Amino acid sequence: MLLLPAIDLYDGRAVRLTRGDYAQMTVYDDDPTARARVFSASGAHWLHVVDLEGARDGTTPNFDCIARLIATSGMSVEIGGGIRDADTARRYIDAGAARVILGTAAVASPELVARLTAELGEKIAVGVDLRDGRVAVKGWTETTDLAALDFCLELEALGVKTVICTDISKDGLLSGANIKLYGSLSQRLTLSLIASGGVSSLADIAALRDIGLYGAILGKALYEGRIDLAEALKTARA
Repeated sequence: MLLLPAIDLYDGRAVRLTRGDYAQMTVYDDDPTARARVFSASGAHWLHVVDLEGARDGTTPNFDCIARLIATSGMSVEIGGGIRDADTARRYIDAGAARVILGTAAVASPELVARLTAELGEKIAVGVDLRDGRVAVKGWTETTDLAALDFCLELEALGVKTVICTDISKDGLLSGANIKLYGSLSQRLTLSLIASGGVSSLADIAALRDIGLYGAILGKALYEGRIDLAEALKTARA
């Protein structure tokens, strides 16, 4: 299983939110590139990066910071947050991103997903952020009526190969991953599923690995010292 340490950016700093609430933000590092080098030195090959301001506002205020992360981290970098049109997606790919993540745009414009997937293939992923089983958009500030499985099946039909699924209720709480949710989705889907939200122990990582997930994202547990990244990577690859 692929394991991706995460860097969430706000005003050029590495931060974490609690349950997607911008009012509950903790700043962990003023230098995200230094944090990325630590992750790389621990053996990580992939980095998950989210522009939180972009996710909320549909902009790219942290683009230069992300470009530096891509150039200096030594890892394959996937980017999400604020990518709501083809030009922005291509701009990140041109900057060296290995994968870009569509979120709000995937809900609002399925034709954009289809067009970019046809053009860029596996470099396009979709972020499916869930609150009470429904898809949330605009930096988790709005919840739609779309059910998780229905939306993921639509994405499969559009040719999407990778989905990053975040259980907002678990995000930032260190309360354990929603194994039941990811197991249920993985049984019905053929696309590659990456779990995000609440992964807080080696047992979580082993459980996600054992249900056959493609990947999992590690966030607050790393920043709080709950998980050693090198040990987590060994567990994911076992």
